[in-house]
Order: sequence, then structure tokens, then C-alpha cells
Amino acid sequence: MTAEKVALVTGAGSGIGKSIALALARNGYSLALAGRRPEPLRSVAEAIEALGRRALAVPTDVGEPDSVDQLFAEIKRHFGRLDLLFNNAGIFARSVSLEELDYREWQAAVNINLTGAFLCTQGAFRLMKSQQPRGGRIINNGSISAHAPRPHAVSYTATKHAITGLTKATSLDGRPYDIACGQIDIGNAASEMTAVMSKGVLQADGSVRPEPVMDVEHVAQAVVYMASLPLEANVQFLTVMATKMPFIGRG
Repeated sequence: MTAEKVALVTGAGSGIGKSIALALARNGYSLALAGRRPEPLRSVAEAIEALGRRALAVPTDVGEPDSVDQLFAEIKRHFGRLDLLFNNAGIFARSVSLEELDYREWQAAVNINLTGAFLCTQGAFRLMKSQQPRGGRIINNGSISAHAPRPHAVSYTATKHAITGLTKATSLDGRPYDIACGQIDIGNAASEMTAVMSKGVLQADGSVRPEPVMDVEHVAQAVVYMASLPLEANVQFLTVMATKMPFIGRG
């Protein structure tokens, strides 16, 4: 009998997180699902159970240490181990020039996009180091904005650049414990957050133009591939994007 594989996906109630959670379930994983809204999480959990896998929905504020501690306590109690963490939870602030961004909006983006990934990585480390067999994999959702900014997106750009540093530090600190860490940088996957792309978004030259998007299932399959590798191998960085989006040559 094959041992159960367990994955945690944050921001799992919709969009990229939902698609990846379902793809992992179709590929043999049981899922812990974290997000702020209970109803969408329950809906995703029901879809996973319909695929014959176990699912645990835990409403979580990833930016709050106590909430993350409770999430990992539930994972340990329910599953006993964790093989994969997909750090996906993230928000955009208002599209305004840097000097106009309110401190509270900046802090909210830092709390969710960066601190949330850090806290979940800490929780995964503690569990993965102590379980038998030891180790596991962490995949961070970096974004194209981890490389090149959009105008009027300082908090998202800064936190996503920081995710790249978190990925590298996690890879290094995880080596002694068989914990691998990689990053997927996603460009214009069709979801609730990118619906505005077809209407037009601000470009670096000041114009507003629509941008191409791609099916989110391509992202899901890329994450499934990253997760499928043995722990002796790792995809450190992977970019998957709409072919004609303005990234190469952006600006």
C-alpha cells in the first residue's frame, strides 16, 4: 500500500490555489486547505473528497502567528505529516503611485504576501524535520513581479521580490533535513485576480492596454511536476506565463 501524501495549499479557496489543490488531489495527494473564507474552502474540500482523497479545510489568517500555529496543529492531528507546502496566499494593494500608498495597505500586503509565507514555512519546517520519513518540499508562488515590477504596485513588487530571498534561504536551511524548496513565477494566469487583464492594465509607458492570459491549468500542471520529483532533485525556479504577455522587454 502506497503511503498517503499530504499537501498544504494556502489561498486555496479560489483561483490558482483552488486549481492547484484539485490538481494535486487528482495526482494522489490528500489536502489541507488554508484561506480566510470558510465557505470557498469547504467547497474545494468537497470537490477533493469527491475525487477520493481526504481534505481538511482550516480557515486561516496566514499573517497571524497564532492562526498559523493552529493550522499546523490541525494538520499534525488530522494527517500526522506534511509532504508539500504551496505558499500561495497573496493580495494586491490599490494601484497607486508609491508615495500615495497608505501604510496600512503596505502592511497588509507584507503581512499576507511575505510574513504569511514565512510563518507557513516555519510551520512546515518544524513538522517536516520531525516526521518519519523525514523531509518534504516547499513551493513558493513568486510571480513575474518577483523579477519585473508593474507601475503603481510597490507593495506587491517588494513582497514578491522578497519571496525569492525566502526561497533561497529556505533551500539552504532545508538541506540538512531533506527539505527542498522551489519557486514558480506565474504570469497572467486566468483567475479572479487577473480578470482586469482583458479590459486593460497600466503599462510602463503610461498607456492602458489589455494583456493576454493563459489557462490556470497550465500552472497547476507545472506545480504537479515540481511536486513529483524525488527530494534529491529540485526545480529551483520555474516561470510559466502567457506567451505574449509584456514581460520580456517590459518597460
